[in-house]
Amino acid sequence: MSNEEPAPELGVGMIGYAFMGAAHSQAWRTAGRVFDLPLRVRMAAVCGRDQERVTAAAARLGWAAAETDWRALIARDDVQLVDICTPGDSHAEIAIAALEAGKHVLCEKPLANTVAEAEAMVAAARAAASRGRLAMVGFNYRRVPALAYARQLIAEGRLGTLRHVRVTYLQDWITDPDFPLVWRLRKEHAGSGALGDLGAHIVDLAQHLAGEPLTGVSALTETFVRERPLPAASAGLAASGGTGRGAVTVDDAALFTGRFGSGAVASFEASRFASGRKNALSIELNGARGSLAFDLERLNELSFHDHTEPAVTAGFRRILVTEPEHPYLDAWWPPGHGLGYEHTFVHQARDLVHAVAAGEQPSPSFADGLQVQRVLAAVEESAAKNSAFTPVA
Repeated sequence: MSNEEPAPELGVGMIGYAFMGAAHSQAWRTAGRVFDLPLRVRMAAVCGRDQERVTAAAARLGWAAAETDWRALIARDDVQLVDICTPGDSHAEIAIAALEAGKHVLCEKPLANTVAEAEAMVAAARAAASRGRLAMVGFNYRRVPALAYARQLIAEGRLGTLRHVRVTYLQDWITDPDFPLVWRLRKEHAGSGALGDLGAHIVDLAQHLAGEPLTGVSALTETFVRERPLPAASAGLAASGGTGRGAVTVDDAALFTGRFGSGAVASFEASRFASGRKNALSIELNGARGSLAFDLERLNELSFHDHTEPAVTAGFRRILVTEPEHPYLDAWWPPGHGLGYEHTFVHQARDLVHAVAAGEQPSPSFADGLQVQRVLAAVEESAAKNSAFTPVA
């Protein structure tokens, strides 16, 4: 029998239990079973508006209790960290309330729906940090081991001076014009469409890997299907004289170029209308000394080209990122046994718990989330200005 005292407990309360809530729940259940954590994670409570559904979700996902009011969850004495997995229109209110109540906060991306909301969240996070409470925004793709390793290689100077970054994030889940008008397609809830949902990820990833922020953008956006059927829960509106359809108020695709302060240039594509693409995120970074390329659909691999080698033998080589020396991999399986999408959230939980235990600012911070929000706002502003195309003679 060990004489060691158990690690202190960290009670987590999560708000929202759909797609992201399920992914975060998997992470909280798993992190302490895989990694040696300095705090014992306790899944104290999950919150949702429907009592029956949230109670069922608590049982299914592993939460000890269920709440139907997020304010009640924040007020619980057994919750020290609040995990926000709700639509963007509620992020600011919940995060600020949680921080002011003395809780640590993890908030899903994008940080907010507007720059003003994100700025208020950063101010609240800074005030909370002075009281020892920490805030983090959930850009999980930073925790793909291959991308974490890419960041190491770039920081070591293996690419030399960065010249060009190319990033795409393509999906096809709303190509059907009869797909319903869910919250992600309504600006008042989502803030933006493919731009915020997918573009936030690739903006953060490009800035994170490059090690510097974007300083300017030029953009265009498009909405291909401008009206959709109302969801079943809203279909009753048609009975009162409506058509049973509503306007799509966000973008379906966003394309933009950008420039870093160093002079490097970048191009971005985010679309939910790329037929056949399910979750296709790819990034390539080209520098004076080499290049790196990554494809999320092959997430255990990283392609690296060393441009200092003789041309007769140089070329892209495949690095299988499954060795114990690679980021996060020493806690998982033998070399060659790959990880998946859900592991990025486990790594996120692992890093956040370590930061909380050490009292150190986790990364990415709310300030990082604000920087992404500013880029998204600049993209929208540029797209509005570029709405009139110059005819090609």
